[in-house]
Amino acid sequence: MFSLSKIFRTSAEAVAAALMASMFATFILQVLVRYTARMPWVAENLPFLQPANFGWTLEFCLAVWVWLIFWGNSFVVRIEDHVTFDVLYVSVSPRVQRVFTVITGLAVAIALVLSIMPTWDRLAILRLKKTATLGDLFGDWIRMRDVYMIYIVFLVAVAGRYVWQVWKALRESLAGQDDAGQTGGQ
Repeated sequence: MFSLSKIFRTSAEAVAAALMASMFATFILQVLVRYTARMPWVAENLPFLQPANFGWTLEFCLAVWVWLIFWGNSFVVRIEDHVTFDVLYVSVSPRVQRVFTVITGLAVAIALVLSIMPTWDRLAILRLKKTATLGDLFGDWIRMRDVYMIYIVFLVAVAGRYVWQVWKALRESLAGQDDAGQTGGQ
C-alpha cells in the first residue's frame, strides 16, 4: 500500500511539473513572439512568428493554470501543507482535537459533495461553448467544459481526503478509549 501511494504521489507531482513546464514554455514563446514581431527582418524571413498565429498562448496558459491549481490541491498538496489558523486547535487536548477534526472534516466533505451536482449542471452547459482560441491549436473538439472538468476531480478528491481524515480521527479515538479502558481496569 505504501509503495502504491508513493507511486501515485510521484506521478501526481510529475503531472503538476509537466503542467508547469508547458505553461512556462508557452510563456517564453509569448515573450519571444512579442519582442521579435517588431523586427522587420523576422517578419520577412520567419513568417510563422507572426503574432496573429499565437493568440492561443494566453488562453492556453490560463487553462493550464486552472488545471495546475486544482490538480495540485487535489493530489500534491498535503493537508499539513495548508495554512491553518490553529490557535484554538493546538491549545486543547488530543481528544478534543479529534472532535474538531471530525466536525470540520465532515462539514468540508459534505459541502464539497453537495456542490458536485450544481457544478456538474454548469459544466453540462459549458459543453456547448467552444474556447476562443484553443481550437486553433488542438482542433474543434476542445470545449470550456474540458478546461473546467478538473474542478469536479478536485471536489471529489478533496472530499475524499477529508473523509479519510475523519476516519483516521475516529479510529484513533476508538483506539484511545480501548487503551484507556484496559489500563484503567488493571
